[in-house]
Amino acid sequence: MIAEHEIEPVPGLPEKLPEGEGILWQGAPRWWSLASRALHLRGLALYFALMVGWSIWNAATTAETFGEAAFAAATSLGLALLCLAVLVVIGRALGQASLYTITNKRVVLRVGVALPMTINIPFTAVETAAVKRHADGTEDIVLTLSPKHKIAWLALWPHARPWRVARAEPMLRAVPVTSGAAQVLARALAASASVPVTPVLEEGRGVRDGALPGAVVA
Repeated sequence: MIAEHEIEPVPGLPEKLPEGEGILWQGAPRWWSLASRALHLRGLALYFALMVGWSIWNAATTAETFGEAAFAAATSLGLALLCLAVLVVIGRALGQASLYTITNKRVVLRVGVALPMTINIPFTAVETAAVKRHADGTEDIVLTLSPKHKIAWLALWPHARPWRVARAEPMLRAVPVTSGAAQVLARALAASASVPVTPVLEEGRGVRDGALPGAVVA
């Protein structure tokens, strides 16, 4: 079986670039960071840990024999690990199937596992862009689209800003900070809008939120 993206004329793109357009940056999300945040692995792991702990305590206090208690505890732990393992597999598949591309005219998201698709976002559709950096060395780049340009949230997920369903905001998610994607996008948006651009400001530590300078398209 040949996946759709394996026969792409250009990796991450549905067709060859037209004359005058070139790739400035291309990269993929770090799958573990994508899975952790998009699928809420840490929160679910804590939830399952509490549930398993409660199950062990309940079995120990109500079971008539040690064997019954041990079986109940092992069953709860096994189900919890199975659920987490399934989510890890899904997260890895989502990360491996995704590829982000920034050209001098647009942002392209190749997404999807069972139903792969390519989403083209021209710079003229981008109202603002912002970056959020995380302690694990990755960043999320959020694109706010102008009101007349809409993309279905379900088509974007998990490459969409959480809780922005009515007006979905595409995201380049879990991109390594060292890849320089935010700076490349800021310069490209500024060049497209014919406005000056300044470097993305850095904060000392922790998680950072901020607008990409020069990211407003006139």
